[in-house]
Amino acid sequence: MRIRRTSFTGLALIAPLLSGILGTAPVLAQQGNIVTGEGIPNPNPIMHKQWGELPAGRQWGSTAGIDIDPIDGNVWAYERCGAGSFGSGVAVNCDSNPVAPIFKFDRHTGEVLANIGAGIMVTPHGIHVDHEGNVWVTDFAVNAAGTKGHQVHKFSPDGTLLMSLGTPGKPGNDSLHFNQPNDVIVGPDGSIYVADGHSGQGMLTAAEVEAGKAEGQTARIMKFSPNGTFIKEWGQLGVRHGEFRTPHALEWDSQGRLWVADRGNHRIEIFDQEGNYLDSRYAYGRISGLFITADDMVYAIDSESSPYRHEPWRTGVRVGPVAEDRIVGFIPPHESEARLYQGAAGEGVAVDGDGNVFAAEGPASLAPAGGAFTKYTKRF
Repeated sequence: MRIRRTSFTGLALIAPLLSGILGTAPVLAQQGNIVTGEGIPNPNPIMHKQWGELPAGRQWGSTAGIDIDPIDGNVWAYERCGAGSFGSGVAVNCDSNPVAPIFKFDRHTGEVLANIGAGIMVTPHGIHVDHEGNVWVTDFAVNAAGTKGHQVHKFSPDGTLLMSLGTPGKPGNDSLHFNQPNDVIVGPDGSIYVADGHSGQGMLTAAEVEAGKAEGQTARIMKFSPNGTFIKEWGQLGVRHGEFRTPHALEWDSQGRLWVADRGNHRIEIFDQEGNYLDSRYAYGRISGLFITADDMVYAIDSESSPYRHEPWRTGVRVGPVAEDRIVGFIPPHESEARLYQGAAGEGVAVDGDGNVFAAEGPASLAPAGGAFTKYTKRF
């Protein structure tokens, strides 16, 4: 399928109309094409494939999560214990191959500084490092025995399990259960936020959304106290503001606003810490991962646009200022025969203090990337 190369000039002309329909600030006129990335500068043009060391005897599995340690600036990430595919029922996961999936890497050299979490999870999905250096990971799937999965785990930097939320191996839609938790993040006051529900991105009609609701599928943000006591939740399957079709990633900006990558609805939704809807962003594609730097630049990675889903958007990392729905940088994806013209990009993204960008490669990009992580550096 050949992609129609829509010029951004045309998009800019209809932006005021779209803003009236969607109730959001218009995408401002800019150089380049936000759909294809053409004409938008690449701030990190030097690509280092197969970044990061792997212990002897292991092979890279896919991932979706990566973060920066706020204390020493190094990289925390995981790989799925050698599994290229993921979810319940796959032959290889972190239960059948119980090696430690979580790594701390030296951000300069890729040397392994820590390797933790063995025997606890099935399929890690989201990862977050809090201000004390504790590592939070969501476990997305369930094992065959029904004894692990659908949980959120908190580890100390040395790998001690400090807290687990959810009922192990038992999905659900009440305050005691998760149903495919995607991501977790700790708020400014220590409250814990979990993005729960992965299935919505495949619901393409109103009837499918209603059927998902009837089945008890989730698409919500859950808030817990610092000690893990449930406080509240918001969101459900849908397309209205405050509803989601797979809330896939969470991030904070400097104003203390919670950014949610609403992957199935191809947007970012922004909330206050009580769940009140504030704003949206539409210029970043079908987003899997988010990272916001200290100077309020948004890095959003699109791993899911393809010739048959969210066409003709090109995957990759789009960069823009927090205050505007505008793209000022674009890091292209790996080329892939399976996704002609659109490429294959990772699912997680993080940016270190020097502006180096790290991508966590998902199932679609693992093969063309050659490993679980790719590092993009600036040209000096």
